[in-house]
Amino acid sequence: MQHVVEMAAKEVNDAGGLKVAGKTYTLKVIPYDTKYQANEAVTVVNRLISSDHVKYFVGPMGSATLLAAQPLLKQNGAVAITLAFTPKATNPENPGIFRVSVGSQQMAMPQISWLVKHKNLKNVIGLVENDETGHAMEVDTARAYKENGVAYRTEFFERNSVDFVSILTRALAGKVDAIELSGMSPTTAGLVVKQSRELGYAGLIVRTGGPATQEIVNVAGKKAAEGLYLHAPTNPSDPVLVAFKKKFEATYKHPMNGFAPFYYDGFNMMLQAMRTANTVDDTIKVRDAMASLKNFQGVLGKVEWTGAKTYGIDRQISVPFYIAQLRDGQEVVIAKCTIDRCE
Repeated sequence: MQHVVEMAAKEVNDAGGLKVAGKTYTLKVIPYDTKYQANEAVTVVNRLISSDHVKYFVGPMGSATLLAAQPLLKQNGAVAITLAFTPKATNPENPGIFRVSVGSQQMAMPQISWLVKHKNLKNVIGLVENDETGHAMEVDTARAYKENGVAYRTEFFERNSVDFVSILTRALAGKVDAIELSGMSPTTAGLVVKQSRELGYAGLIVRTGGPATQEIVNVAGKKAAEGLYLHAPTNPSDPVLVAFKKKFEATYKHPMNGFAPFYYDGFNMMLQAMRTANTVDDTIKVRDAMASLKNFQGVLGKVEWTGAKTYGIDRQISVPFYIAQLRDGQEVVIAKCTIDRCE
């Protein structure tokens, strides 16, 4: 998240700066680590507002951290982009918050319906982090499995756990057609994959949550991760995204997370909103200009905001998404999805 926004800011600065209402501004990215902790998110957002005088936010990233900071963001009229999957992230009471990812409310049902149909799933065990992020996603994941006739049960664990032998031994004691990784953090997902294979589990592993391919392969190894079905927010073979990924990795010397293009486009939409609103100071005008953007050309294609039917306000990015399978450590797209179906 930090690197891709720094990359976008550098591109604007190198091109002469952000030009708004006859003035030219140099963009400055001020990063803080929330450590994925609610209290830390409140501390750093408060510091950004009071000490750094920031009005535009990239993050907080996840559900627990966003919800903790939401009152501060609203109180100060901030504009923010987030990945938080919780349905509480976008609503008419918090019009300054835009979600730049497809949330579990949109992705879970079509993805799981496709997998149940094509892989004949009957019994699934879900491993879920015991916090706001995990519980928010679990509601959508559990409903999708159950409405598709699957016997689905959940094992909760504390975030930052590293030893899953006991929970996996218990979870795999009965008949299991698949392990659902839901939206657990990428490195944690890799540990679960690795340890489940070490325990002898040879069955299906599914990740309905956000991208974690590189982390899973790094932690579990290609052999253990082989065949994993996962949510892919973008098509990895898209030539525009291939070029974007190449540029990112050449710049930062580490693999790009699948959500990076979403932050890149969301950040650039924020900048375009400032140009359209002819102000960098009036965040309400910028917010409204951002909400009104249509067919914005980004690396994801032409994007805009949707979600009023579900959330009461158009603050949800509108893009297709995919089901991929890991083959020799690489994502291979096997289905393209909308919020209605995967095919």
